[in-house]
Amino acid sequence: MKKNVFKSGMVALVGAPNVGKSTLLNTLLGQKISITSKKPQTTRNRILGVLDQPHAQMVFLDTPGIHRSNKPLNQRIVNLALGTLGDVDLVMVMIDVALEQQEADALLLEKLKSVSTPSILVLNKIDLIPKLKLLEMIKSWSAVHEFKAIVPVSALKGLQMEELIQALIEALPLGPPLYPPGTLTDMPERFIAAEMIREKAFRMTGAELPYAIAVSIDSYKEEKQGRLVKIHASINVEHNSQKGIVIGKGGVKLKQIGEAARAEIERLVGCQVFLKLFVRVQKNWTKDTKALQRFGY
Repeated sequence: MKKNVFKSGMVALVGAPNVGKSTLLNTLLGQKISITSKKPQTTRNRILGVLDQPHAQMVFLDTPGIHRSNKPLNQRIVNLALGTLGDVDLVMVMIDVALEQQEADALLLEKLKSVSTPSILVLNKIDLIPKLKLLEMIKSWSAVHEFKAIVPVSALKGLQMEELIQALIEALPLGPPLYPPGTLTDMPERFIAAEMIREKAFRMTGAELPYAIAVSIDSYKEEKQGRLVKIHASINVEHNSQKGIVIGKGGVKLKQIGEAARAEIERLVGCQVFLKLFVRVQKNWTKDTKALQRFGY
């Protein structure tokens, strides 16, 4: 690229649930801003991350996993993801090559054909399949849609990241930076803190607890001239039985969630964090429109 040429743009990162979108974003940025877990639909909001390159700036939107559902919460999540496709400069579609083609992939292709936004296909988890199968997949996907590029990667292992970045830059339009250099995200620290707590609750309750967890920050205060952050947060569940699961016997589970989340938040804010967690029951909040709005969905 010519040195006096600069490219920039918004890039939507879309795909089925659990294909590795958040892991890819964190790998590209070199810092964790989007939470991950092995459970589908971990990401519920659009998470914005900014990647600066010498002659380009990419502004990524990590979107929730696309899937068909009749549940109000899931419908809002999917509409949020699909709504980005026509509002960005580039769509980065992510596929898990270790899985059979999912219904969400067909839904995505159908939506892509209805917008004029250029797209790049990212084939993730290439370390899990034979090279011959990967080549067959590249050929197959090339036939169903006109992608600007098809890039095989392993988001977890960081394979082919430079190749992906170069493909993205080539597909971006000319333009000045959209954010000041050095910007990582436009999400407030209290939002990311809530996400870190939700991630730990997701991971540490295993298969016992469904997606009935929402985290709200009750207070977020900086003290001691920015050397200490005090956070009071609530883990909201739908039923009393779920409250017991999150707290655990003798409060052990809640303590584990708090300790793990505090360590993540300290890495984010770069100072000591005091974190106090509460568990509250919000009856059937995933089906309540007002509750969904209150929790930011």
